[in-house]
Amino acid sequence: MKIIKKRNEIALINEFIKILKIEAIKKKKAKKRLSFVLTGGPSPKRLYKKMVSSRIDWSNIDLFWGDERFVSKKSINSNYKLVNDCLLKKIKINKKNIFPFKTSNIEINKAAVYYKKKIQKYFKKGQIHFDIFLLGMGNDGHIASIFPNSKELKENFITKPINRKDFKRLTLSLNLINESKKIFLWLNSKTKTSIFKKFNKADKNIPVNKLKRKKLYCFLIN
Repeated sequence: MKIIKKRNEIALINEFIKILKIEAIKKKKAKKRLSFVLTGGPSPKRLYKKMVSSRIDWSNIDLFWGDERFVSKKSINSNYKLVNDCLLKKIKINKKNIFPFKTSNIEINKAAVYYKKKIQKYFKKGQIHFDIFLLGMGNDGHIASIFPNSKELKENFITKPINRKDFKRLTLSLNLINESKKIFLWLNSKTKTSIFKKFNKADKNIPVNKLKRKKLYCFLIN
């Protein structure tokens, strides 16, 4: 596990963007595309906003989502809306490079299959290895929409519907996250950092503990 420590969120954001730029440049020189999976929730808001003014070349970056609430894209609870409002509306990026979940005019099971097929088509039905998978972490240690003590911790899938009391959701799987080339865990506050450090790493019922350490970049506040 690579630990990236900074004293405040601004410094952490700048380091993240620096690494993202390097990865994107490497891909462009190799004439390849960078697949970048985004996270929702409040944690990455300032990160996404800073990306707008960071002179990132988006031409060879493709954006996916790790999970989504099964709500309209116009809903304040939509992960897509969060990214759209903070980032997508304000940058030059081809719509063909944006791969959101479909949540309107479709049943949730069909929406899961739809996104699965979209991902498979992108990787030409080969092995699915996202280049960068950005994750936030809930206070209970959940990542994407994979929660503690859930059956999804042990299941192999690409996309799946999740029923929760708050929202129905769609999520990519833990195995798909761990198949990514780099996993970026975004712990943008001292509180989040403290919670992460207090988890008993041997407890594999906590999703964040099941991330592959050799691929994990842990961004945290010192």
